[in-house]
Amino acid sequence: MRVDHQRVLRDVTVRLPTATTALEACQWTVTTLARHTPATISVLLQVRDRLRCVAATGAWQVFATVPPKTGIVGRVYASGEVAIVPDVTVDPDYLPVRPDVTAEICVPVLDPAGRPIGVLDLQWSGPVDLSPWRDTAERLAARLGSRIMALGGPPAESRSEKLLRHAAALSAAPTERDLLAAALGAARDVSTLSAAVLVLAGDEGPQLDAPPLAPTELEGRVRAELTEAGPDALYRIVRRAHRYGAGYTLGECGHPPTEDYRPLDRAGVRTLVTVPFGPPDGGGVLLVADERALRPDPTTVSLTELLATQAWNSLDRLRTLDRLREQASSDPLTGLRHTGPFGQRIAAATPGRTALLAIDVDGFKTVNDTYGHQAGDRLLVGLARALEGALRQGDELYRIGGDEFVAVIEVNRPEEAVRVAERLTAAARSTGRTISVGVALPRAGESAELTLRRADQALYAVKRQGRDGVHLAPA
Repeated sequence: MRVDHQRVLRDVTVRLPTATTALEACQWTVTTLARHTPATISVLLQVRDRLRCVAATGAWQVFATVPPKTGIVGRVYASGEVAIVPDVTVDPDYLPVRPDVTAEICVPVLDPAGRPIGVLDLQWSGPVDLSPWRDTAERLAARLGSRIMALGGPPAESRSEKLLRHAAALSAAPTERDLLAAALGAARDVSTLSAAVLVLAGDEGPQLDAPPLAPTELEGRVRAELTEAGPDALYRIVRRAHRYGAGYTLGECGHPPTEDYRPLDRAGVRTLVTVPFGPPDGGGVLLVADERALRPDPTTVSLTELLATQAWNSLDRLRTLDRLREQASSDPLTGLRHTGPFGQRIAAATPGRTALLAIDVDGFKTVNDTYGHQAGDRLLVGLARALEGALRQGDELYRIGGDEFVAVIEVNRPEEAVRVAERLTAAARSTGRTISVGVALPRAGESAELTLRRADQALYAVKRQGRDGVHLAPA
């Protein structure tokens, strides 16, 4: 089909000035071009860190977004250079949109300074003379770029798109601190307000979350006033949010806040969105604020509520995973760490500095046989607490069997390890029981398993000598 390229240029050029938004300019360019060619046509503009398809025609489906430097369109955007592809089957960057495409032209859409802001892409499935189309596409892209910039530039990321992006980041947060920091940043971004603070349930009542590394000035003042107000004031704010739901200010001057919000008023807050965070019995409240007297629209409040829900779900998931990991690495009866963590710890033992204390409860089988396993369990729990209390800061106690414990301690001399072991035997006697303790220090080049075996041998030397004592394995 013979194409009048001058008419193509004229038709698009006449239509562009009537567009009132960048999206309209792109859509009219695509639909006008489609009257002159059966090609698949699309315009992709940069929105944040991706190319987003904002107008397209001629295909059953197109890619909504394309990551940077991906495909021919990403290559053209990154380089600012036109791509002429007579045979897409030999171009490794081709992104398949239609099964019958044979050729493609992709040109950068430039701003008046010559910087790429997007691409105009055309793909054909039949014979086509690419040479005149290159010139036409480049001229159209230049005029489209000028019109887009005259209308304020490429469209900004919508708040819904921001929410989706932040939701993905919250789901991927590796730690609770990372997640809470991401949640506060997301709240500021989605609401367009300047400050965000979380009040969370704690062991001693509601408390402020850990401060971010670089709080805004308003966040600093809000935190200071809420800290000064104390737990009771925080509790009232949390209770109000969970009892009545989300709330927001109207931006009207001359109306005093309720007593609950006096600390925020003293901090200089003039706009406030409050959103319940998590359940009433274990959650808290998300406060999003600004010094300007604004009127948040209901959409802002709804998006903030959705964000708070996503953040709480992600936080609850992290806490659940932490509990499961703790359960998997600790003894459910005594709460002490058990075999798995112990194996990791002794693998890092320092020869001559790390001592292993093998501990066995004297006469434990008799307790179980005489009084039952519940009595034996109570004995183990009480003994574990007593032994923990006798250890120094940094010493570690593990339960590795029924009535078998191991302490891993750092010492300067073997005699220091013996003294710690003697404190353990004294602690056991205070509970009405006795223990036998074998002490061994790793030798150079010795495996941790062999060190533990020597500690066990020293323990049984105590047993043979009458129990209730300490024996140091030969160096």
